[in-house]
Amino acid sequence: MIVLGLSILVCAYMAWNIGANDVANAMGTSVGSRALTLKQAVIIAAIFEFCGAFFAGDAVTDTVRKGILSVDFETVTDSFANDLMYGFIAAMMAAAVWLTVATRFGLPVSTTHSIIGGIVGVGLILEVQHNTSLIDWDVVRKVVMSWVASPFMGGLVAFLTFTVVRMTILDVENPIERSKWLAPILALPTFFVLGLALQFKALKGFFGKAESNGWIADKYDWLPVKENGVWNPWAENAWFPINSLWLALAIGSMASLVLWWVLRKYDFSKERGGFTGVERIFVWLQIITAAYVAFAHGANDRSNAIGPMAAVYQILASGGELTAKADVPMWLVLLGSAGIAVGVMTWGYRVMETIGKKITDITPTRGFAAEFGAATVILMFSMPFLAVPVSTTHTLVGAVVGVGLAGGAKAVDFRVFGKIVASWVASLPAAGFGAIVIYVASGSDPINLIVILPIAFMGVVWVMWKTKDDEVHVEDALADVGGDTGSGQIAPTVFELFHTHAVSVEVTVNHMLEAVNKAADGKDASAEIQATIEAEHAADNLKAALRDKVGSREWKLLIGSDAFLHMLSRQDRIADYAQNVAEQLSFRELYDNDEARQNLKELGDAVSATVAAYEDTVEVLRDVTLSGYTKQGRNQLLEMIRTVNLREHEADLAEAAAAGFVFSHGEDDPLAAMHMYRVLQRLDDVANACEASANAFLPIVYN
Repeated sequence: MIVLGLSILVCAYMAWNIGANDVANAMGTSVGSRALTLKQAVIIAAIFEFCGAFFAGDAVTDTVRKGILSVDFETVTDSFANDLMYGFIAAMMAAAVWLTVATRFGLPVSTTHSIIGGIVGVGLILEVQHNTSLIDWDVVRKVVMSWVASPFMGGLVAFLTFTVVRMTILDVENPIERSKWLAPILALPTFFVLGLALQFKALKGFFGKAESNGWIADKYDWLPVKENGVWNPWAENAWFPINSLWLALAIGSMASLVLWWVLRKYDFSKERGGFTGVERIFVWLQIITAAYVAFAHGANDRSNAIGPMAAVYQILASGGELTAKADVPMWLVLLGSAGIAVGVMTWGYRVMETIGKKITDITPTRGFAAEFGAATVILMFSMPFLAVPVSTTHTLVGAVVGVGLAGGAKAVDFRVFGKIVASWVASLPAAGFGAIVIYVASGSDPINLIVILPIAFMGVVWVMWKTKDDEVHVEDALADVGGDTGSGQIAPTVFELFHTHAVSVEVTVNHMLEAVNKAADGKDASAEIQATIEAEHAADNLKAALRDKVGSREWKLLIGSDAFLHMLSRQDRIADYAQNVAEQLSFRELYDNDEARQNLKELGDAVSATVAAYEDTVEVLRDVTLSGYTKQGRNQLLEMIRTVNLREHEADLAEAAAAGFVFSHGEDDPLAAMHMYRVLQRLDDVANACEASANAFLPIVYN
């Protein structure tokens, strides 16, 4: 009973870690693209992960996961079975600890490869103890090969998928009209692949149950045969059975028709400040693919949590008997399913942030391409004619890098990607070494296990406690400067905050113009001057927070951090010049001439129009970045930049007229006239700064 209780605790801990780390596979890109809020993503992931694990998981599981250990079950002794039982507990605990460490630092690692590493470590010790050969190194070699193959293939398919979407929809003159008829066509192959993947990956346990209950004649009418298959879909031993192909085609056709009908009825004109036009379509597609990945992940990776536990339970319940397959009792199914769901809801956000935000900038079209590329590659590698144990995590990360590279190498943060790859390589040895330490320390004795496992748990808690101060949250840094980061809400993107800063700059300029108008009317402008200084200080705080975050590479931008910081610095200069105008007004009285003061107010109006046009331009820039840098959006941005240049030219004409009047009529009070001229110059500097800031967006237009 002691061993059973401890093993159940370890199993629950492992399931929790699987949910916490692997949930990013399904929802990370959806959160990064803002298709879903963090709260929505966690809820959807928890529901579909649980449903996949509980309803679609296998009723029986391999006692030795992924065929890592070659065990002759006909000659298994009670002593070997007992040692293997303790070895599985050690492997589960070591893999779970490694997953906790990885999740703590937001690193998406493979739970499958972690448990494989733990089993390999235990297998090495068992080989020595029982003088036998257990580890199938060919399987281990395939696992190592998949570290390269699955990310590369995922990236390639995702890159090609996004390239097709960009060439056929995003880069045309009217992407919304094009997407209304082309998106349903693209949906057909997408849902065809998802239909096959749903059958072959997520529902294979369901077909097994259906066959055993007499619901279907033969599960291989729907699933690929395990060996000696043929490409003829009508053959009994088909890799792709005709029933599955017809069902997948029906799913794809139905999805295309539904999408076509929805797009005919949907009013895209009501889209505002977020997913505009074509991106809204891919929001829907991305959420569907993400829900599929969550469901399939729950159905498949539940066995990583409860597979070793099923073997432990079989040995304990039978008094030492071990077979190749173990029945999974209902309570264990519920434990694994609930543990995964709880992991999603409690710690899943950490890895979501890495996949969704830190590798590259994700838009709905890019997120869809990444999800579709990952699903396609996972389906391909899981087919029996390849049978390579690829990781969903590895494949999806590769797909995210692939869509990032579609925007150029600078669009991918290879420092973050390098850390992720290093964690992949470390998974097998880290879990293997941990399993060896725990197994050797336990000595296959329940009393030792009572001591060892609490020590391991306390070690995990200690590491988490010691590193708690290392966390830097975006919402904390930007809490006082306009970021809406309430619980469960989507944190603002960089360009949304850039627009927030532009609004703050405009507020500064408006206070400055109020001061100019009061001073021109001969009134006391001290309150407006002070308001200008305070507004500039608020804008400066937001600039500093944005600069620090982008400089620390917490966000990955398609344009590159240096280019963004240059844009931010130019924009902040507008507020600096506005403050300088206000300070100039406080030095002394303006030139006492009614026409000169009227000219000053007219220049102020021209500057106000320039600043307003600039803020509108930044708003368009925000929407362009949110909607995937469409050609239409970039053209609109270019027109807004031209408008700013035109308004600045009008301000130049007003400044020239005002300065000419001051110089031709200011001989009677030269000091006041010179002071007026300085104010005119500083006002013109505000308009010039708007022009320079807007022109800094041109690389985005022509990229």
